[in-house]
Amino acid sequence: MKPDSVNSDVSPSRLLDQVRAAIRVRHYSLRTEQAYVHWVIRFIRHCGMRHPRELGAREVSAYLSYLASERDVAAATQQQALSVLLFLYKQVLEIELPWLDDLVRPKKPARLPTVLHVDEVARLLDAIRPEHALMGRLLYGTGMRLMECLRLRIKDVDFLRREIHELLGHSDVSTTMIYTHVLNRGGRGVVSPLDAVR
Repeated sequence: MKPDSVNSDVSPSRLLDQVRAAIRVRHYSLRTEQAYVHWVIRFIRHCGMRHPRELGAREVSAYLSYLASERDVAAATQQQALSVLLFLYKQVLEIELPWLDDLVRPKKPARLPTVLHVDEVARLLDAIRPEHALMGRLLYGTGMRLMECLRLRIKDVDFLRREIHELLGHSDVSTTMIYTHVLNRGGRGVVSPLDAVR
């Protein structure tokens, strides 16, 4: 069965096409589109192949609680599913859902990232094939996402000041500045971790 073929009774192709159209008009990334479609399909399947118009806050809350209590998902995963379903109802179906106060939240603690020592990072970067070395260093040194690195343009690079200008996927540079904790600190507010790698 193809991922999009949920059941003809719920007109999945039409609904998923509407989801994709709503995403594309907002210029979301392809990966975001894929993730949103994935969550919509999972929600429909969980609800017995019923069309989301036949469902509401009770079913959304039950599904999100199921993810936390039975699937044992991380809080970030449940939050992503919630964001997708709110998008589906508000932006695609034009239905406002009441606030989900009875939602069961995951108890699983957030995972702490594994931090490599500077020498380990240096060995890792040295092991990258030459044709990919610059990209690897940019990803590590700037915090860019892969697609942001692939879409980097000459006008984004200030060769004189040795700086790259990254919206980090945000539509407003002020959001990025808050995200990277450099608001009102100028372009030199954050030192690239790549500078410590020799």
